[in-house]
Amino acid sequence: MSSTSYRDVIRLPGALRAFLPAMLGRLSFATITLAVVLAVEAKTESFAVAGIAVGAFGVTNVVASPFRARLVDRYGQRLILNSLCIGYALGLVALAVLTLPSAVVSALPSGVTEATEPSSATAYVAIVAVSALTGLFPPPLGSAMRVLWGALAPVGTLRARAYSLDAVGEELLFTAGPLLVAATVAIGSPTIAIMFTAVAAVAGTFGMTSSTVSGAVPRGTVNVPIRSRPLRQKGFLPVLVALLAVGTVLGVVEVAAPAFADDLGSAGLAGILLAAFAAGSAIGGLLYGSRVWPGWLGHRLLLLATAMTLLCAALVFAPGSTVLACGLAAVGFFLAPSLVTGYLLADELTEPAVRTEASSWINTAVNTGAALAAAAGGVLVDATSPGLAFVLGAAVASLCLLCAAPFLRRPISVQLRFSRGTGQRASP
Repeated sequence: MSSTSYRDVIRLPGALRAFLPAMLGRLSFATITLAVVLAVEAKTESFAVAGIAVGAFGVTNVVASPFRARLVDRYGQRLILNSLCIGYALGLVALAVLTLPSAVVSALPSGVTEATEPSSATAYVAIVAVSALTGLFPPPLGSAMRVLWGALAPVGTLRARAYSLDAVGEELLFTAGPLLVAATVAIGSPTIAIMFTAVAAVAGTFGMTSSTVSGAVPRGTVNVPIRSRPLRQKGFLPVLVALLAVGTVLGVVEVAAPAFADDLGSAGLAGILLAAFAAGSAIGGLLYGSRVWPGWLGHRLLLLATAMTLLCAALVFAPGSTVLACGLAAVGFFLAPSLVTGYLLADELTEPAVRTEASSWINTAVNTGAALAAAAGGVLVDATSPGLAFVLGAAVASLCLLCAAPFLRRPISVQLRFSRGTGQRASP
């Protein structure tokens, strides 16, 4: 075991000043999915519409993600992250207005009521359209923070510890986020939870970008050659395919768990189930980052994603909420380690000049799988049952892993051209 520890990570100069507000901003990503699912379902009485709305947000989010990351690499964190955050918050406010409870709308003046209570078909289209538009703007706080960790921590064990701490912190947010949404719904409404998401995003983003370490990140001075882009690097695409499987499991869980709770007539149970999933991920991330693991990162990613997929399929046999919560925790146990391994592979396979974009592609792969699975899972849950959604999600994830497996079983011969003048390759 290495002599470095998580304490060494938080003692890095300027780390906490950027990390803590970044966590607040990323809390919005932990609350938005459940808040939107519950708000849209309450407004439309359809998990299909809710799943499509979340899927629309996710699809535009992942499509725009690499472009947002390139802007950050090119023009710096403060300008781009703050600008994106404003657009993101405005989209959330619009979504909150569209999902106002009917009781609230009926109390408004007649002109406002007509504007906020259109026909069902128009309301569905408007909700999905605003969700899709909002997905263009989420600031890539996770990718930006990992760039800061890369600047603060040298290549090797300390950087792996930093990425693990970052992933665990995010999973703790995804533990608290659903519980906060559930509590907000219990005392208010899902619409208020969406507004809370907007406030957290603004406060966290502006807090992070005002830190010295964020302001010190150099802007790109020249356009990065196409040959240096992450997708052009040997072995990078199979990593994304494997993480697509991880995202598929994640998306199925985010829709099927609330549907399971709804079948039992308890919105609060949805928060507990998703919190169990995130808590398992946090525990897995802490244990994963506490030691140095043997073997190549790609092979390790394949094993972690396979375990996660098999456990997801087993959730169909859960007889009740207690067993399902334990099963979700077991599935989540492999989530953070899979993400950490993906981030380390992104460092190993790409140049420092494109690190925000490379890290963003890791998130893009996961979010793509999650978005498509959420949309398909919502339709499937309405038509059949949450249990079948777990099985089909695991089947799709297995197909992705079969495609990636031939390329991840053994180390990829990585070109070492960027060890000269731009830093060394990362190691686990």
